[in-house]
Amino acid sequence: MRPVIVVHGGAGRIFKEREEGCRAGVVRAALRGYSVLKQGGSALDAVEEAVRSMEDDPHFNAGCGSVLNEEGEVEMDAIIMDGKNLASGAVSAVKRIANPIKLARLVMEKTKHMLLTDRGAQLFAQAMGVPEIPGEKLITERSRERWKKNLEADSNPVEFQKDLGTVGAVAVDSEGNVACATSTGGLSNKLVGRVGDTACIGSGGYADNCCGATSTTGHGESIMKVVLARLILYHMEQGMSPEMAADTALEYMKTRVGGLGGVIVVSSSGEWAARFSTKQMSWATVKDDELHYGIYAGERHTKSVDEALASQSEGC
Repeated sequence: MRPVIVVHGGAGRIFKEREEGCRAGVVRAALRGYSVLKQGGSALDAVEEAVRSMEDDPHFNAGCGSVLNEEGEVEMDAIIMDGKNLASGAVSAVKRIANPIKLARLVMEKTKHMLLTDRGAQLFAQAMGVPEIPGEKLITERSRERWKKNLEADSNPVEFQKDLGTVGAVAVDSEGNVACATSTGGLSNKLVGRVGDTACIGSGGYADNCCGATSTTGHGESIMKVVLARLILYHMEQGMSPEMAADTALEYMKTRVGGLGGVIVVSSSGEWAARFSTKQMSWATVKDDELHYGIYAGERHTKSVDEALASQSEGC
């Protein structure tokens, strides 16, 4: 089996001055995840590595680039799932953790539970030796300015919720196992304690060796209403290709509940898709040592992995 990885950096609005940073970020994440796969690593290890890369990149609404809640704090959600045995781990409303996806995996592997939230997740992190960092270290100047602007009396909540964010990865490894991982800072100026789709199995992501894996991004409440990740895999079980399944599910979410979003999908046989109903979604994939990436609908750049790695080493 030839390994494949697909990553996304969030569907929504990406301002022009941030486009190149987002492209570079998803490319870097995809290459890191693919390196794990090429060295014989598991799909689970690959998606965690890819998502951790994006959590550490302030261009994305996850980890150190997370948006702020109504009180000006970062609260993050994450999920990871193993398609081999349907094991899953998730955390929600966590604070002062640099990489929530790492904590989600610990929930999966070190507990009998699937989701820990808020204080319980923090206590578990302490027990596992996951270091807490000052909350300020997760706040970028851009996130703080957006938070302040959104508090203004004349701010338009519909407008600022177009900045949907979220990061994710799906992969199939050389043994045919699939996995998914998704991480987010949520919605700008959300209520304290709000948890979106990301941490919810079947909504923020799903993985099953019998079919494939998917990670979602977009308006969380809409994604939860249609259980988007599992819906896509259901369509694939009925014989649809990853691309058709993604388009069908996104169109259903749009017409049924008025929600926009994006998805990445990989089948157990290695077919993949990156589809979105928003204006933009940064994405990248590596298969057969070839990298593909883009942001706009119809945009698809292609490089060999060697060329992409050389460009990174030159700082391009």
